[in-house]
Amino acid sequence: MAEYIPAALDWVREQVELYEGSGGTKGTTLRDTGLPCIIVTHTGNKTGGIRKIPVMRVKVGKGYVIVGSYGGREKNPVWVYNLRANPDVEIRDATEVFKMRVREVENDPERKQLWDASAKAFPPYLDYEKKAPRKIPVFIAEPV
Repeated sequence: MAEYIPAALDWVREQVELYEGSGGTKGTTLRDTGLPCIIVTHTGNKTGGIRKIPVMRVKVGKGYVIVGSYGGREKNPVWVYNLRANPDVEIRDATEVFKMRVREVENDPERKQLWDASAKAFPPYLDYEKKAPRKIPVFIAEPV
């Protein structure tokens, strides 16, 4: 069984610990935004370890949109490469946990639909898109 490797960033590690430690009854909003988030459990593409990240909760149909915005930084968050290499994930949405598979959505009109739903749920994505010198990766996690 793979080993869990906690995130290096304090706030990410603390969010995951609060969310999972409470069984999904606490920590379900992302930091000071007050907006709902989910936990994505995935496999590290280099370590093979279990990784966990909180991302904004963007539900579309039976799936969840996962946006690799990284606040509009120059590079993708490391977890983007993990999802590309290992698409089988677990999504924790409050007290419910689902086995899912992600796929990157690069072409319109599907990407635009998912991006618009994401920006509606979390408007700062629009600012991140303007300042990012890259095309922000958009994934959809769907039931297996």
